[in-house]
Amino acid sequence: MTSAIQGLSRWAIPLLLLGITTLGLSKRVPIYESFVEGAKEGWQTALRILPYLVGMLVAIQIFQRTGALDQLIRLLSPITNWLGFPKEALPLVLMRPISGSGSLAILSQILDTFGPDSFVGRLASTVMGSTETSLYVLTVYAGSVGLKRTRHTLVTSLVADVAGALGALYIVLRYFA
Repeated sequence: MTSAIQGLSRWAIPLLLLGITTLGLSKRVPIYESFVEGAKEGWQTALRILPYLVGMLVAIQIFQRTGALDQLIRLLSPITNWLGFPKEALPLVLMRPISGSGSLAILSQILDTFGPDSFVGRLASTVMGSTETSLYVLTVYAGSVGLKRTRHTLVTSLVADVAGALGALYIVLRYFA
């Protein structure tokens, strides 16, 4: 079974490209010209969102290096202690909406320290799958279409991340504690 999945994985992209090309040829679509036009649009989108991405990356670095993350953890500790949310997983919850790679690094550190089968490891893994890099996604999508007013989207996204973290805590407490 494993070799079948590996074979499928190896051939998935080439078969997908072959299928798209075959479908395009059957409908008489100018494939190369369509590809180049799509690449132009992608390049223009990348240029449009670049300032937003640079701003987000700078904000992430400031958040991490100034100690603001540590201060926020200390501020939230009474609430998380009351909920039974371990402080070791809190940096992941706070970093996840901001940075996918930063939160992945924190998850890796948690798993190395506590192990994947520990309560903290399972909670961190579940949080990672239950939340989103909301600020990053909002920055990219809003920046790519030139959206300026994102207040309600931002609040909704952050509420969804809190709900995802609380849902992860409930699931891990319910099924793994």
